[in-house]
Parts: sequence; structure tokens; C-alpha cells
Amino acid sequence: MQKYHVKTVRVNGIPNRVIADPEEKLAKIIRNQLGLTGTKIGCGCGQCGACNVIVDGKVVRSCIVPWKSIPEDAEILTIEGIGTPTKLHALQWAFIVCGAIQCGFCTPGFIMAAKGLLDENPSPTREDVRDWFQKHWTACRCTGYKQIVDSVMEAAAVLRGEKEMEDLAKMLKPGQSVWGSTYPRPSGVYKATGTWDFGDDTALKLPEETLFAVPVCPETHHAKVKKIDLTAAEKMPGVAKIVTAKDLLANKGTNRIRGQVGSPTATTDGWERRIIVEEGDKIRQWGECVAIVCAATEKQAREAAAAVKVDLEELPALLHVKDAMKPDAPKVYDEIEEIDGIRNCFNKRPLIKGDDPKADIDKAAHVVEDEFYSSRQPHLTIETDCGFGYYDEEGRLTLQTKSICVYRHQLMISRGIGLAPSKLRVIQNNMGASFGYKVAPTNEPLLAACVLATGRPVYMRLDMKEHIVRTPKRSPFLMKIRIGADENGKIVGGEHTWYVDHGPYSESSQDLTNKGGQFFLAPYHVDNLRGCGYTFFTNHRWCGAFRAYGAPQTYWGGETAIDMLAEKCGMDPLDFREKNLIRPGDTLPSGQKSEVYPLQAMVTRIRPYYNIAKKRAAALSTDEVKRGVGIAFGIYNSNDDGPDEANSNIELTRDGVILYNTWEDHGQGADIGCVGTAHEALKPIGIKPEQIKLVLSDTAKAPNSGAAAASRSQVMVGMAIVESCRKLLDAMRRDDGTYRTYDEMIAEGIPTFYEGYWKATLRNNEGEVQHCTDMDGATGQGYPFANHMFGIFLAEVAVEVKTGKTTVEKFTLCGDVGKINNFLVVDGQQMGGIAQGIGLAIKEDFVDVKTHNNLLTCGLPYIKDIPDDIQLIHMETPREFGPFGAAGTGEMPLSAPHAAVGNAICNAVGARVKDLPITAEKILAAMKK
Repeated sequence: MQKYHVKTVRVNGIPNRVIADPEEKLAKIIRNQLGLTGTKIGCGCGQCGACNVIVDGKVVRSCIVPWKSIPEDAEILTIEGIGTPTKLHALQWAFIVCGAIQCGFCTPGFIMAAKGLLDENPSPTREDVRDWFQKHWTACRCTGYKQIVDSVMEAAAVLRGEKEMEDLAKMLKPGQSVWGSTYPRPSGVYKATGTWDFGDDTALKLPEETLFAVPVCPETHHAKVKKIDLTAAEKMPGVAKIVTAKDLLANKGTNRIRGQVGSPTATTDGWERRIIVEEGDKIRQWGECVAIVCAATEKQAREAAAAVKVDLEELPALLHVKDAMKPDAPKVYDEIEEIDGIRNCFNKRPLIKGDDPKADIDKAAHVVEDEFYSSRQPHLTIETDCGFGYYDEEGRLTLQTKSICVYRHQLMISRGIGLAPSKLRVIQNNMGASFGYKVAPTNEPLLAACVLATGRPVYMRLDMKEHIVRTPKRSPFLMKIRIGADENGKIVGGEHTWYVDHGPYSESSQDLTNKGGQFFLAPYHVDNLRGCGYTFFTNHRWCGAFRAYGAPQTYWGGETAIDMLAEKCGMDPLDFREKNLIRPGDTLPSGQKSEVYPLQAMVTRIRPYYNIAKKRAAALSTDEVKRGVGIAFGIYNSNDDGPDEANSNIELTRDGVILYNTWEDHGQGADIGCVGTAHEALKPIGIKPEQIKLVLSDTAKAPNSGAAAASRSQVMVGMAIVESCRKLLDAMRRDDGTYRTYDEMIAEGIPTFYEGYWKATLRNNEGEVQHCTDMDGATGQGYPFANHMFGIFLAEVAVEVKTGKTTVEKFTLCGDVGKINNFLVVDGQQMGGIAQGIGLAIKEDFVDVKTHNNLLTCGLPYIKDIPDDIQLIHMETPREFGPFGAAGTGEMPLSAPHAAVGNAICNAVGARVKDLPITAEKILAAMKK
């Protein structure tokens, strides 16, 4: 007999009699029983603070507070109780105008924690704010935290009566541009008030017949599936169906996902990834699915999933690329041929630029030859993987997930589930960040299989442990680098062999492997390069896109080696880099000229900061705590490799315009990206930002704009938006240069709907305009990118000599991303990238699935891990083939900040660590050497 606790509590000032299981957590009661979904559930174990509420004046993490501990007559305050979209609390307003909101999933938790602070202390210092968030374990993966502290300080001033809240609707004065401003993103007001529904919120509003799906994932890295016994599980309460590979095959699906297809250099056809592993087949990584339980409730589905019996024959697991390449290593796929006699290698991407540098390096005055290793960095989004599927009004199987490439996912899974792409609709839910992992289909094919098998709506949500161990990670690179410099400190050539651990799937691997060549010594004038990248199957976590995709790996090796070479030359690291800069007319490793050459101006700009940092480090260093300064350069692309393209449509209405495209939003700001671009393009007709409506990321309603990846959206989708607006303006323009109204267009029979299209465009080395091209498979040469972003990273660290503990005290980034659409967005992207780079440098890792399965053990940086002193220096060199001179911004900030931190640590203690992360233990070991 189940016993319940009934209590009267006041929720947001309103009395409620609540009947609940005494062990149920407060967060679920607030969400599921009271319907207040502004309180989010992220980690579910008190490590992220997304669930923060205030109970009797105290901030609590409601995901770990059981109902039995809530007293009678308790006062419970949630985000809905402090303000609304039309009547904002000062904290909500400040988070919007200070740019503290990106994806917005953690925002209600931060605002509630901040309210608890300001109720106790109306005049906190910045350090008080940071200490408070650290104390309450309140985490953000997007922002870098500084803007959050800014917001709390701003709100405190408002609440003390020292400032006034400016009306958001009046922030843009008549005639002003949204472009180049700090105009807040349209979604900010809803995210700040907890009214922006994410996937788990929308799931509570699905039809009553919706089933909950739980995948059955045996805990093994590598095993043969001998038998799957569903007998007991099928008889359990609430179970509607247990889906297996047989259901997909019965629907004439192939049970495979489209991966690295059509590559002349790969030995796989790209169809090696199973949707559901069959009896007789192999599990090739931890967390692969062998069945999916669909039941009436989550509890019933999880209980039945635990009752599925899977008989396994354990096989040797390859968990490091060095193990995979051993001559006697077992093969991950027996049927896929190896390359160059290297075990488990399935692709090879050479780099051949200029003459062979071997002889020049052999006789060079100074040579660095070493090995470097980058880690399997986890994405650590606060919102876990979730989504749902159903049949829409036209009978299309519809998936609503965290997809950031809705059309690509449609194509990747349709054959596997046995549907034509036209019968599959993919919609992006409002999402709590991705950082690239959702370039890969994760739950999409599983949900599709469940809907096909049951005919009912189906929801799936992973808990945080499942989310971390079952979703893709950054691909580790093992890099062997040799660089030479002459007696004057000029680089004479470089050699690079890199080995890419891509887990058991090939999808997206070729472009990733290309990056090891495209960005090897990219910031420098090096005429002669040789290299080769080898891509491997292993049994560790499959690797997908992660912010800056290939660049953090390559710059970790390259920028560390450059620092080492500068030391051998007896030169200051910044002086050495400046001496060897890529300059106008020089070519990148791919052989193409850059569209701009801003690095010399950026060096000039950052040098005073660098000199001050060195003086500060010298003054503050002690025998116990050594200070150090590190520098690193990074360049990254702003379009997908090769002939990238995008579509965006516009429709004139009586109320304004509607934009249709698939600029998917991870939280980076697709809404303000679209609005800022269209507002600028439509300035001749004086349209207001609130008159620009967006229909985004739905394959049934919007054209294919490509993936929200490769920092391409502002350039590629932006240019397509500009083209559609140009066509609309041409149609609206009268002979006298004035513009028709909507009613006049209709009356004259002039179309009001226009399509925009853009294909990545550049000037080749002869100055002629052409489109981007694929890389040559034999040389790695070509015209892959139309636009690039540039960054100079300056890290200042303190290292405790006794413990090896490292603290990043200050970080400065000088960046050039072209003309800036929105400064709040760009600042947020750059600070967030720096924070993730600091995590990559000293904390984050994913090695042991039994240890690295929560935010804390994976090394998520909390607020005290990131300096409050982050300084951004914006250079804005216009790009010829970017909208109003813009490039992208999202990935450059994570290209090389970790290398700057590593170089700073070496500068502080004189010991260099060459494999990530740079833990205290590794520092101490290096110091002993």
C-alpha cells in the first residue's frame, strides 16, 4: 500500500494542498503536479542548480529535496513567482540586457539563486556573488559566468534604487540598427521568466496516450550479443511494446545510419552504425542499444528495461588509439579493410604543401620533435538528451528533438527506419545547448523506431549519467610533430602525423581529420608542409562534432610546439609568433590565400596587455605560488568544408515579414542572428525588429539552410537572408525609388514570397571569384573555406608549487570575426568558449565510464574555476563575402585557449605537460623531471 504525504504549502504566494509520495523530489512535484515547468531538471543529483527554488527564504536544489522534508505551510518560490514576461523582476531584466542568457536552460536556477543572495545581502561584491553561486553548485556551460555576475550586480543596483530598468521595447531608438548593437535576443524574456519550454517541458503537454521509451543498453564496451530475452519484461505493468531491430527490418529499414559515405580515401562505405544491435551482432561501444521499452510511465519503462536479459560474449575492448593500431589488435569491424597495413585505420588524409621540408628541418638550427595528445572532452550540456515523436496531420513521422541539422538528420536516418525522407519530418525543440554533439543523430532513430512500432506518440529522456556515457565526445588526437627554425628564428618547415580516435562510427570523421592538416601552423608563414591524418575505429565513445571541431586538438599540438620552438630559439613566445606570422599574399596549409590578414594588427593590439601580464606575473610570483603568462594563436573556418550552401525564404505580410530557414539554435542566438541580419537588409522599408517573425528549423515549413555547425550560420544563412530580402525589396521598389505596401503588392498581383540562396564564395589565389571546393584527397590542397575567424589568446595562471593546483587568474582574447551583428551574442560566445577552453586545459575528461559519468567527475568548470577577469578585444575587419562584412564567431574562442593555458603553466613552473587535461598530478610529475 502506497502512503502519501498531504501538506498545505504556499507556492508563489498561493495556497496549495499537495498530495505526494514522501520520497518524491520537490522538483518533480513542482513540475509534474503543479505544472510549473520554469524549474528545470538537469543533473538530477544536485550538481547543476538548474532546479533552484527558494523554500522558506533559503535557496535549495529541488532535485535532491524529498517531499517529506518540506514542512507544512512552507513558502515555496519558483521562477514564475518573481516576474512575468510583461512584468519583469530586476534580475530577469538584468539577465536579458547584460547578455547572461544563451540557451537559457540554467537561467531560472541562476535567477532564483541570485534572488536568495540579494534577499540576504542587497549590496554584494562580485566575489560575494561568485562565492554564492559556487556554494549553491549553480552551473552554466554556455556563458563563462562573467555576464551572470554583471547581471546580479546590475539588478542589485536597481533594487537599491540606484538605477532604473529600461523598457526593452524602447531600447532601440527610431532609425537605429539592430545590427552592430546590444539589442537583446527576442527569446531572452521568455527564458528569464521560465516560460520558454524545452523538450522536457513540452513532454508534459503531450497527448495522454504518449508512451515513455527507455533504451536497453548493456554496460560493455565490446561484446557479441548472443541472446536478447524479452519474456519477463514484456509481461511487466504498463509495457506497450519492446522494440528491437526486427521491427525496423520488418518496415524494410536497413537498421543503419548514414555516416562517412562517398569518400574515395575511406575504406568504409559509411553505413556501419547500427540503430539497434541485433542478436548475433556486436556491441562496439558502451551504451549501444539492443532494445527499447515503451511503457505508460517512465517508472514502468525503466523497471521493464532492467528486466530485459541480454546474454553477452565479452570481447577485448580497444579504448585508446595506440591500442587500436597495434598489429595484433582485434578489429572493430572485421569486414572493413585497414589502410597502409595499420590495424583499425579506415581513412587517410594527407597534407602536401610546397616542397618536402624534411631536409630543411634536418639541417635547421633549432628543431622541436615531440608527441602530444588531446583528450576526449565531454560536452556536458545541462539539459540532457531528450525528444519525442508522433505522426503529424499529414501522416508524416515527426521527430522533435535537440537536432541542430534537421535536414541532415532526415537523410541520415530515413533509409535505416524504412521511410522516404519526405515521410519523415524533423523539428528542433527549444534546446538547452549542444556545443555540436547534436550534429550526430542520438535519440532520433530510436524514437522513430518506437513510433513506427507502436503507432503512438513516444517520449524519451536520458538522465545525466546516461546522457554523459551515451552521447558523443570530442575526438582525441595523438599528434607527432616536427618543426624547424633557422638561426634567425624563421620557421623552415613542419611535419605532422596525427592519429584520430573516432570511436566505432565513421560519421563526420573526414572533415574532422582534415582539420589536422588545415590548421597545422595555420597562423604562420610556412611554405613547406608534410603530414598525414589517420582515422581509427576504437571501442571508446563515438566521436561527433564539438565546438571548434578538430581545431583544439590541432592547436594543442601546434601551439605547444611553437612555444617550445620559441624557447629553443631563445625568443619571447609572442615575438617568435610575430616574426613568423602569415601575411598578405601568404597561403594557409590548404594552399589557399586567406580572405583577410588581421593577425599583425591583432598582435600590435594585444602586445601592451601581454607586457603588463608578464610584469604582473613577475611581481606576484612567490616560492609557494608561481605565476605564468601564456599565448596562443588560433584560426577557424566559417563554413562547412567545401561547396557549402544555404537557403532562406521571406514572406511579406500585412504585419511585417516572416523568415523561413533552418538556422538551428543551440542557444548561440539564431533568433537575434536572423532578426539583426534581416533588419539591416530591410532598412529601406523601415521595418521594426518586432515585425520580423521567425519560422525556424522545421523540415515541413522551412527550406534547408544546412547545419548550425562550423560557425557557418551567420555567414551562410545570413547571406541567404540578405539575398531573399534583396529580392523582396526589388519587387517592392517603385520606379521612383519608394516602396509599395503589402496591400499595394497584393492589389498589383506582385508576389510577396521570395527565396534566398547562397553558396560559399571566395576569391581564389588569382583574385577570381569562385565557390569553395573539396580538399584534394591526395594532397589536402584546395579552397575549403570562404571565411575565417582569428584569435589571439592570452592566459595568466597561478600554480601552487606544492600541490600543482592551477588557477586561471585572468584571460584576454583579441578576436577578429568580421563586422559584428550583435555584441551581446559575440561577447557571450567568446567568454563561453574561453571557459570551455579552460575546462579542456585543466579539468575536463572522459576516460572511464564508471567514473566519468556525472558533471563533477567529468570536470565541468564551476564559477570559481573561471576568472571573473575576462577581457575581450574586438577587431572588425570586414569580410567581402559575409553579410554586411560578418564572419562567424562561435568556434574561434575554443580553438586555442587551452594551449595558452598550457603555455602559461610551463612559463610559471618551467615544466611542460603534453597531454590533456593538465592535471595537478601531471604538473607535479613534470616538475620532478
